[in-house]
This record gives sequence, structure tokens and C-alpha cells, in this order.
Amino acid sequence: MEADRKELDYLFVLKALNEIPFSVGRKLLIDFLQGKETKPITRNGLSSREHFGSLAYEKDELEGLIDNLILNNMIEVTPLSKNKFWKVLELNPKGRLEISSPALYKRKLAFNFKQKETIITEEDKKLFSNFTDFLACYNDAQKKAIISNKKQLLCVAGAGTGKTTVLTKRIEFMVKYKSVDPKKILAVTFTRKARKEMMDRLSKVGYLDEVKVETFNSFCEKILKRYNDLVYLRSVRVITYGDKLRVIKKALSSLNTDIAQAINIYFSDAQQRGKTPEQLANIFMNDCFFVRDYFKFKNMPINQASFNVAAAKDELSARMVFGVCNYIEAYMKKNGLRDFADQLLDTISLFEENKSLIPKFDHILIDEYQDVNSTQIKLIDLLNSENIFCVGDPRQSIFGWRGSDIKYILNFEEKYSQCDVITLTKNYRSTKHIVELINNSIRKMGLADLDSNAEGDKDIKMFKFPLEETEFEFVIQCILASKLPRKEIFVLARTNRQLHNLSQILKARGIKHIVRSDEMRRGVIGGEDDITLATIHSIKGLEADMVFVIGCTMVNFPCKGSEHPVIEMIKIDEYDKEEEERRLFYVAMSRARKSLYLTHSGKKPTYFITEKMLEMLGEKEINLSIPKVKVQKTSIDLTTRLRNWRWNISQEMNIPVYMVMNNKTLDEITQRMPATMVDLEEIHGFGPVKVMKYGQEILSIVNG
Repeated sequence: MEADRKELDYLFVLKALNEIPFSVGRKLLIDFLQGKETKPITRNGLSSREHFGSLAYEKDELEGLIDNLILNNMIEVTPLSKNKFWKVLELNPKGRLEISSPALYKRKLAFNFKQKETIITEEDKKLFSNFTDFLACYNDAQKKAIISNKKQLLCVAGAGTGKTTVLTKRIEFMVKYKSVDPKKILAVTFTRKARKEMMDRLSKVGYLDEVKVETFNSFCEKILKRYNDLVYLRSVRVITYGDKLRVIKKALSSLNTDIAQAINIYFSDAQQRGKTPEQLANIFMNDCFFVRDYFKFKNMPINQASFNVAAAKDELSARMVFGVCNYIEAYMKKNGLRDFADQLLDTISLFEENKSLIPKFDHILIDEYQDVNSTQIKLIDLLNSENIFCVGDPRQSIFGWRGSDIKYILNFEEKYSQCDVITLTKNYRSTKHIVELINNSIRKMGLADLDSNAEGDKDIKMFKFPLEETEFEFVIQCILASKLPRKEIFVLARTNRQLHNLSQILKARGIKHIVRSDEMRRGVIGGEDDITLATIHSIKGLEADMVFVIGCTMVNFPCKGSEHPVIEMIKIDEYDKEEEERRLFYVAMSRARKSLYLTHSGKKPTYFITEKMLEMLGEKEINLSIPKVKVQKTSIDLTTRLRNWRWNISQEMNIPVYMVMNNKTLDEITQRMPATMVDLEEIHGFGPVKVMKYGQEILSIVNG
């Protein structure tokens, strides 16, 4: 497939950096690409360069191109040698290789996926008429997916189009009308929640006890328990959370350190902010096990050369993680433990060496097919069923960093040349206004628009706030004013930091809620009828009447930093990171049934919100007074509020936090509690310029 010329425009950014003879800041690079005759450009004779004025894009569009290249590790942001606090952009070897051999555009959905329209023939309609009662409540594309005779079938099902319903209804059809032995059917999904949902639906039609419904890991675990003595020389069990904590402590002890020191080495100050030591320890532990699993899935030994280190601190961190991972591997072998990666890999080894033990299934059905990885595909290939039915949505592929590979759903037709592809586009979840908005957010990916018949009021809006504090206050006031059951309200954030800060305020107000973070789901206060607050990764598959997506800024979408440092340290290059971030934004918005509110604080929203989306949403600027709440131990105190504000400003301006406000100044503000601009000028570190620049915002925080 030929690339659209616009899809290759990112190469002009790389070529511009390559021909400018010195490191440049973001502003100068954008001016150069736009062809602006600024003083620095004139002084350095840059206007005569070949790629001067090569991209007639708006500033926001160029920001997006640059961010994409930074996210995909082709441009590095590095400190100036003379002033380490000022950052410049530099082309790295990967970026230079991209200029000579372009490959990034080939990872994009629009390049890889050709949308197929589902044709309903007269023959199909005749077949439908034979099962009028059975298929009564389904649309034609769903009907075709449920009863198709094709041996290999891919169902591309957009958000809210009933993909799990179709999968379970197809099982019912095969047993009820095709006389398929239910014991010869295997349905596979990824999470215990999705498995339970499938089982609940099948139990209603009476086939639960016979159809095998599994996650990839539960399937493998049952095989390994059954054939333990053929796989291992001793009894082996799944590693528990307690086991993981013990092995991490032992591993760090063997390296003459402890968890507190490990946290300070591994996480930056920004990554530690807003998290408890227990949360940081949990992230560190999970990241170490992630590294071990990543290399096992790649069939590669863990070695230090595989870690991407750019600074001395990264070197120390990589060496520590390397040591911990090797200790984990040795400890697990010695103590007869296995984890998720071992379950899959050991089952595959067993089947490869003992073909007679491979269970025979007449039909295999796989849910969430966009999330499969190479190891799971290898297992499915070994099971070698004659009939395979896969359901998935390329729009919702958001786990590339975990090893999921979107190419398997994109290349399904290439692998199964006689297959049929059925596209489900009728969204039954959201109002047509929400569906039109989410269609617009990913239109450039080349997938078919979804369609909705749900009328409903047009309740999609975007709100702008001067501070994150007022943004959170607005969300809280909307929740308190809503007559909806609390379980029908989701607040979604891109990062755990935002989630933690909002949760602290809710706890201070005694507002019941449940937090679903990337690390775990944990109940904060209360029971079933609480607001859910969640990160987007953790909420996939769920829906609610009212959804807030908070922090819709260019810092969060696409997310500039990771709360998992190891993701940056190992070279995961199989997917377009910016496009996956855009899909995350799509997933967040598509959770809403009736009301969708996007919020942001600061100057401007993410460029993921297109001009067309802005027209649909409108933008209302809101400045709320923040009520004073007497809170004891769980409140966000003034120091934390000021630190959060300072961090947001530093990210927006791309400067270190101390240049916004140093710690001495911050401490003095909390002690003296200034009430006016004059009071502020008397505080150490404040002069007329800073007072003019930040005064109103700081007074709003102090006196809110």
C-alpha cells in the first residue's frame, strides 16, 4: 500500500533537525519549519537551508508531529551542556535511520488496515428468515456473524456494537442448531471479568458446564496442573503477591540495597509525587516482573545491553533492574514458582514436545483479538482448530507496551485467505452525539464510522479551568448535583497522579468512590453505588451514563512521561506510541452512554481534540471558588496543592519546577498565608514579575 504524502510529512521534521548545524529548542524548530524569518534564524543563516519553510502547518499540528517523534524515540530531548535546565531537541541514530529508510508510517492503522464493508446478500436474508425468533433482536451484520458457515471469521466490532453478545450467541447457535458438541468449543478472552461475563451469558442458555470458557492463562494453568510431572521435575505453583514481595526484598538485599533506596534510584521526583511508598514499591515490583516476562516472551536472555540508558542515573537504575530480574528468575526456578509468562510458554513447550496431549476443539472463539501477542497466537496455532472466530476492534488496541500486537487483527485475511470479515458499526451504547464525536477523534485511522440511533440530548461539552484545583472542584460539584446513581458516573484520567489527587479531595469531603488504577482496583470508601474513578487502561470494557475525562492537556494526551520507568528503558518499538495514545483517548470517550464532559486546566487542550471536535463540543471557561474544608489526616494540604500547581506549570512551560517556585518560597507561602499581591511581594523569591505572572493563581490556591 502506498503511503499518503501527508503521512510522510513527519520526515520533514527529521530532515530539518538533521540539516540545522546545532541543537535547537522546540520554538526555533517550529519557526524554521513554518519559514519564519526570526532573529535567531536570520542570525544563523538558516533561511537558506533546504527544509526552511517545508511545512505550512499550524503550530499545534507541528507540536503533534514533534511529540510523535519524541514518543517513538527518534528525537531526544536533552539538556544544554551550559545550562542543564534548558532542553533542546536532537536527532538520534534511530531518527537518522528513519530518514533513509522510513518505517514509522507503516505502523499506522490507515496504512495497514483496509476497511471492508459487510455485504448482506439475498441468500443471507433467506438464511436469517429460517431463524427469525432466534435472531429477532439483532441487526443484519450481527446476524451474519452469529450464523455464518465460514471456517475462519473475523468480526471487527467497534465500541458498543455488541461483540461479546455476538460471540456468546454464536456459541448458542452452534450448539442449538448446528449440533456442535459443546465440549468441543473453546472460548478465550483476556481477563477474569470478561470470562465471568461470558460464563454468565452462557449459563442463561444452559451450556455453561460444557463449553470451555477460559482466559489464556486459566487455560494454560489447568493444562500445567494436569501434566505437572511431564513439564517440571518438581511440584510447581503460581507465584502469589506475597511471594513477589518476598523475592523483591531478597533480590534487593543481594544487591546491598532496600526498597526505599530502590524507589529513589528508579523513580524521578515527578514520578514519586502523589504516591505512597507502598504504591511506589508495588509499581517497582510489577515493573521488574514485567521486564522478566517481556524478555521471556521474546525468547531473549535478560542482559544490560537491552536497556536503553541515556544518563548516569538511568545506568544505575538499569543495572539494579537487571540484577533484580536475574535474581527473580533464579529464585522462581529454585522454589518451584511460575507466573503468567511461564504459564503460556511452558504450555507451548509441553504441546510441542507431546503433540498427542494437545486438546482437540472443533471451534475456538477469541474475544478482544486486537490485544493478542505473539505467544498467545503460537498457542492458538498449536491448538489448530478447523474453525476459528475472532472478535476485536483495532480502535481499542491500547496495550502495545505489554506486548500486544495489533498486526494480528490487521493481517487476519493474509493468514486465513479463505476467511470472511464482518464489520459491526451499529453502536448501541452511546447517543449519536457522542458517537459522532468519537468517530471524529480517530477518523484519520481509516476505520469505518460507527452509527447510533440513540437520540438523547446533546450533552457533550468541554470546560477550561485556570487550575487543576478548580477543574477537580467542577467535577465534584457536577457529581453532587447529579440525580444519577453514583455507579453511573465515571471520572477517567490518563495518569495515576491525577487520580490520586482527586481521590484525596473526595475522601476529604467524605464522598464515596472506588478507584481503579493501572496497578490494581481498590475500594476507597463504600460499596456498590459509588462513583468510579479510573485510569483509562483499567476501565476498558466498562460503561456509564455520565463520563468525565479530566486533564485533557498536551501533557497527558499524549502522555509525555511514564509512571513505569522501565517502559522507557527497554526498547519496545513494535507500535506507534502516539497513535496508541490517541486510541486511549477514544476508549475513554467511548465509555459514555449519555453525557460526556472533557475538562482541562491551563492554556489549551490536547491536539487530539480536532477543530471539528471543538465545533461539536464548544468550550466554556469556568473559574470556581474552591470551598475551604476542614480535613484531618487525609486532606491534600496547601503544600501539596502548591506542588501540584508548580508541577503543572513546569510541564506546560517545559522548565524545571524550581524555576517556577523553589522549595524555600513554597514553604514561606504556606507559613505566611499571603492574602494580597502586596503580601506576596514580601515573600522570599517573589518580585514584581513573578507576582504579575503567577500572583492571582497562587492567591487562589492559598485563599480558595
